[in-house]
Amino acid sequence: MGYAVVLGEALVDLLEADLDGELIYRQAIGGAPLNVSVAVSRLGGDVRYAGSLSNDILGDRLAAFLRDAGVGLRGVRRAPVPTTLAVTTFVGAEPTFTFYGEPPSYALLAAADLDRDAIAGASVLYAGSIALLREPFRAAARAAWQIPGPLKVFDPNARPALLPDARAVSDLRDLVEEFFATADLVKLSSADAVILYDGAEPAAAAEHIRKLGAKAVVVTCGSKGAYIAAADGVGMLPAPSVAAIDATGAGDSVMGALIRRLLADGFPADLAGWQRYVRFALAVAGLVCERRGGATAMPTNDELVARWGALI
Repeated sequence: MGYAVVLGEALVDLLEADLDGELIYRQAIGGAPLNVSVAVSRLGGDVRYAGSLSNDILGDRLAAFLRDAGVGLRGVRRAPVPTTLAVTTFVGAEPTFTFYGEPPSYALLAAADLDRDAIAGASVLYAGSIALLREPFRAAARAAWQIPGPLKVFDPNARPALLPDARAVSDLRDLVEEFFATADLVKLSSADAVILYDGAEPAAAAEHIRKLGAKAVVVTCGSKGAYIAAADGVGMLPAPSVAAIDATGAGDSVMGALIRRLLADGFPADLAGWQRYVRFALAVAGLVCERRGGATAMPTNDELVARWGALI
């Protein structure tokens, strides 16, 4: 079994909450790639995070959290800027994010900071999410993506708050399609598909992404489950029934679970193989939705078995 390298942002979420009738904001560790790396580690995988962290006290907390979760930190660059904050509000269990901090502490990893040998030796390389919207991280991700060796997995993780107009959406679509074209796996949400492809349904978005060159596409559809497009066919898998209280990090947990299976068992040979992987990933996400708070909600294998038993 090899290891994964996860490129992208780590930041601090301020989560809207109610305390005795008063609106408060609860601090939590966040950032989609950080969530992915923690999910991989909690599920028993070897994972190394590559990104930039502030050298302030919140950056120290992010580093300590990753270290305590078993995530390798040799690829981290510390930067003398304040940690980016993501203020998170909710409609039901679904989060909406507004970001504060300039320059963003999470996007300061440069191409020169990459450990190219570590990336070349990895079994899986993850890239994507909001760090791609800024330099120098964008150049670092492009450089890492060109290094031969690992399976390449990508998640656009489009955030409407960072896409103010149609031009921004078009630019993001052009950018992520660079990565789609050579990806082994693209994981996106149905909301990403709507943003990137003018309201497209999961099947249409997945077909388009596969035609660009991606070998497999998984579109998460919240409580409806996930749509899978592989070389030999397509299919929809239902999600397990849960009492969701917070969907923060659920999509990231799907990606983390898929990376964990890729590390353990390699690239699936067919749609049936992808269905097994995605069924496992949806079980992980279901458990995450029954807990509060992104990275801290990522489960272990023992917790999955306790919750779902034979389902996984």
